[in-house]
Amino acid sequence: MEEKQSIVLFPFMAQGHIIPFLALALHLEQKNKNHNITIINTPLNIQKLKSSLPQNSKIKLLQIPFISSNHNLPPNTENTDTVPYNLVIKLIQASLSLQSPFKQLIQNLITQQPHHKFSIVSDIFFGWTSTVAKELGLFHVVFSGCSGYGLACYYSLWMNLPHRVTNSDEFLLPDFPEARLIQRNQLPNNILQADGTDPWSIFQHKNLSDWVNSDGILFNSVSEFDSVGLSYFTRKLQIPVWSIGPVVLSTGTGSRGKGGGINPKTCLEWLDAKPSKSVLFICFGSMNTISDKQMMQLGTALERSGRNFVWVVRPPIGFDINSEFKAEEWLPKGFMEKIVETNKGLIVNDWAPQVEILSHGSVSAFLSHCGWNSVLESLNHGVPILGWPMAAEQFFNCKMLEEEIGVCVEVARGKSCEVKWEDIVEKIEMVMSERSESGVKIRENACKIRDMIRNAVKYEDGFKGSSVNGIDEFLAAAALSKKEPQQCQ
Repeated sequence: MEEKQSIVLFPFMAQGHIIPFLALALHLEQKNKNHNITIINTPLNIQKLKSSLPQNSKIKLLQIPFISSNHNLPPNTENTDTVPYNLVIKLIQASLSLQSPFKQLIQNLITQQPHHKFSIVSDIFFGWTSTVAKELGLFHVVFSGCSGYGLACYYSLWMNLPHRVTNSDEFLLPDFPEARLIQRNQLPNNILQADGTDPWSIFQHKNLSDWVNSDGILFNSVSEFDSVGLSYFTRKLQIPVWSIGPVVLSTGTGSRGKGGGINPKTCLEWLDAKPSKSVLFICFGSMNTISDKQMMQLGTALERSGRNFVWVVRPPIGFDINSEFKAEEWLPKGFMEKIVETNKGLIVNDWAPQVEILSHGSVSAFLSHCGWNSVLESLNHGVPILGWPMAAEQFFNCKMLEEEIGVCVEVARGKSCEVKWEDIVEKIEMVMSERSESGVKIRENACKIRDMIRNAVKYEDGFKGSSVNGIDEFLAAAALSKKEPQQCQ
């Protein structure tokens, strides 16, 4: 009997990780209806995923047991969206307890489907799954929702901690000099404070070291503009690296934020009434917010710029992220009244239909935290970026977008930097103004990247794009893999 392919996907418990995994699962299902696709996650995340799957999808959702209160976390803490940043490391440490139940779930699937050939696609935070795959004799790959460049910087920083051996504010990465100079204020706080013995360092050193045991890495990126970062991993790990992006959710797929939001129809009708390329979209992702001082400066900048805008807001740092947004406290005096009067702006609480907004003809630029999902969604529609990176590899995504491919201008850096409204206005005008030479160039570059992205996923008239090749090579390697379970010692 011919073996049927079963692919098990296991994302980390964070929306920024779950969304690209869901997109990949749907992409794999569309690629071959005969593939059995299963997504494993904790109970509350599975509940949320149920509402995100199209009705005609046959993707299976499988719960892995997890009780957050057993790990000194608040009850029902199963996603980074629901915890303050200082507890994220506790959730990551708690995820190590999933090893035994994960192995048991995979063994159960193998028993239930004896004529299936299983492959595991795991998150970048679940390096330990490569050991489970090895023990069971299964093909295993890591799937990165990050860019190759951004993740190469992040990987190199954690593995080398180069900022610990210099007092300089600028330094090179010892095994990734192609990134040129890294600035100390580009380091996320957890790396900046790392000394090799702290909880983050201990977790990441073991986690990242485990990747070498995988059979390959999938990147949600495009080789034509991300080859420098992708080449780093080929060289460093000596395993296949496949770029398969952009793997993004189509419009209407996926779930809302934590309960706020706007009706997509209302938002799109507002955009329909605006001139072409006249709107600035502002959103900092599902995990980020800015300080109250930064928020006040950004609000003032939007008023003074006179530009149309859609701004997804959340309470500033230091306030309950799930609480009501208090515009009268956190925005300039009379701000809401003015935008109602002039109809220049749309303030949205917590969630907006991002893909639909970025694909709308009235949108000219995107002020973003440079999370890679958001970057791909923006560039997929030729929308240039105003960068305000805040955490993780976002600083290096922004660096690549600005220095390597010229589609971005950095507005600010981090959640605690001082920002002035005058500087924000200047950057907005630099990107959006028809009279700005640099803006014209940035917009042209964004359109070139859009075309590269579309070519990467094209498969017609004998032409096969690089990302189509990438997914085909991965599936072929999984199908041809002949691995044996390790014998118990």
